[in-house]
Amino acid sequence: MKKNISLFVLTCLLAGSVVAQEKMDIKAIDAIKKEGLGNSKVMDMAFHLTDVSGPRLTNSPGYFRAANWARTELEKWGLTNAALEPWGDFGKSWELKKSYIAMTAPYYRPLIGFPKAWTKGSDGLQHAEVVLVKATDSVGLDAYRGKLKGKLVLLYRNDTLKQSFVTDATRHTDEELEKMSKAVPDTADPRRNRGRGAATMATWLKELATKEGAVALLSMNPRGQDGTLFVQGGGAYSANDPENILDIAIAMEDYMSLVRLANSGYPLKLDVDVQTEFFNKDLKGYNVIAEIKGTDLSDEIVMLGGHLDSWQGATGATDNAAGSAVMLEAVRILKESGVKPRRTIRIALWSGEEQGLLGSRAYVKNHFADPVTMELKADHSKIAAYFNLDNGTGKIRGVYLQGNDKVRTIFTQWLEPFNTLGAKTLTISNTGGTDHLAFDAVGIPGFQFIQDEIEYSTRTHHTNMDSYDHLIAADLTQAATIVASFVYNAANRDEKLPRKELPKPRGIGPR
Repeated sequence: MKKNISLFVLTCLLAGSVVAQEKMDIKAIDAIKKEGLGNSKVMDMAFHLTDVSGPRLTNSPGYFRAANWARTELEKWGLTNAALEPWGDFGKSWELKKSYIAMTAPYYRPLIGFPKAWTKGSDGLQHAEVVLVKATDSVGLDAYRGKLKGKLVLLYRNDTLKQSFVTDATRHTDEELEKMSKAVPDTADPRRNRGRGAATMATWLKELATKEGAVALLSMNPRGQDGTLFVQGGGAYSANDPENILDIAIAMEDYMSLVRLANSGYPLKLDVDVQTEFFNKDLKGYNVIAEIKGTDLSDEIVMLGGHLDSWQGATGATDNAAGSAVMLEAVRILKESGVKPRRTIRIALWSGEEQGLLGSRAYVKNHFADPVTMELKADHSKIAAYFNLDNGTGKIRGVYLQGNDKVRTIFTQWLEPFNTLGAKTLTISNTGGTDHLAFDAVGIPGFQFIQDEIEYSTRTHHTNMDSYDHLIAADLTQAATIVASFVYNAANRDEKLPRKELPKPRGIGPR
C-alpha cells in the first residue's frame, strides 16, 4: 500500500513538472544569440543617441534629434506604426547654449560648473562679487536683505572631502546575487511616506536671491567629488511658471575653495557668462513607438522599453541611452534573425522619465488603465508583459520579479540559455524609480532586469561624466540578446504571462 502511494505521489510530481515545463523554440533562440552576440550594432546606436544627439532633456532639440533618429531606424528595419506619439502636456523645455565660469580674484582659475536645467542665463558676461551666506534658517537670511543685487550667492558649507578607498566600478558578487534570490516579498504599502517635506534653506535662499536680483546661485551636491557633478533641474517648467534664477552646480573641490576664501575675508570675484534658451511652442511630451506585427496572436502585445530622455550635464549614456540602445538593438535582432513572433511586439522609448515617469505613466493611462480609478481599457487584457532596462551599462544578471512569484519557473527556464553569460538570478524583490512601475501599477506584468552596478551610483548617474566612454560594449551586447530572447518567448507562449492580483484604485486607502 505504501509503495503504491509513493508511486502515485511520484507520478503527480512528474506530471506537475511536465505542466511547468516551458515550450521554448530553441532554434529561434539560437538564431537570436547568433545575431545578437555575433553581429551587434548596439554601440553604433549608443553613439547616435549620445555623441550625435547630445543631452536629451525632454522636448529639447537634443531629445528630438534622438527620437527622430530612432524612429527613422525603426522604419528602416521594417517595423510598422513608427511614430512620435504625444502623451499629454509636459511643459517648457530648455537648452544650454553657452556656459563659462571662472574665479578672477584673488587670482584667475577656471571652475568646474554646470547650470541646472530650466534656469535662466546671466544676461551676458558678468563680473560679480561673491556673497557668502552663513544663515541657517529663514530668520537668519534677513541679515542679507539688500545685499544680494548683482552678486553671486554662495551658501556656507563645512563639508570635508572623504577619500574613497574602494573602486568606483563594481559587479554583483555571487554572494550578493544569492542573497537577492532568497529575498522575501515586501508587504509594506509602496504608497507610504509620500508627504511633502518642509521648505529647505536652499528654497528660502533661492526665493530671496531671486527677489533681490542676484546674478546667480552657486550650489553643490556633496555626493560628487573628483570633478564629478551631480546636476539636475533648477526649478519648475510648466507653461506658466516664472523664470528660475540661474543656479550653477559647482564641483565639490572648487565650491569648498570658494567658501574658504570668502570666509577668510579675501575679496572674491567671478566671471559668469551663461546663455540658455526655453522652448514653449509645443508643450506636449512625445514617446517613440513602433511595432513588429505578430502572426496568429497579433491582437495581443508584448512591450519593451526604456527612457530616452536624460539630464543636461552630459550625454546621458548610462542613464539611459544604454537602455534605449539595448531595446533598439533587441528589436533589430528580432527582425534580422528572421524569427516570427506570434504576438505583436511594441517598443517604446519614453520621455519625461526624469521628471517622474511622465511618459510611461501617461501612455499606460491612455492605453491600458488609470491607476487612480482602475477603470480598465480594452487593451489591458491584451498586453502580455512589459520589459524595461534602466540601470546603466552593466550586463544583465537576472530579473526583478516585482512581487510576481508566478513567473519564477518561467523566467528560470528563459534564463537557462544565458546562464553561462552570467544571467541566472531571480529575486522576488521590487525595484523602483523607472518605467516598469507604470505598468505594474495597473496590474500589467512589468519587469526590470537586474544589472551590474559598474559606476552607476558613484560616477555616472545624473552627472557630467555620463558619456559614451563609460559604456561597456560587451555588457550591452549581452543585455540586448537576453532582452530579445525574453521578448520573443513572451510573444510566443500559448498563454500570456501570469499576473498578480489587480491593484486597488489609488483613490482608496493611503497615498
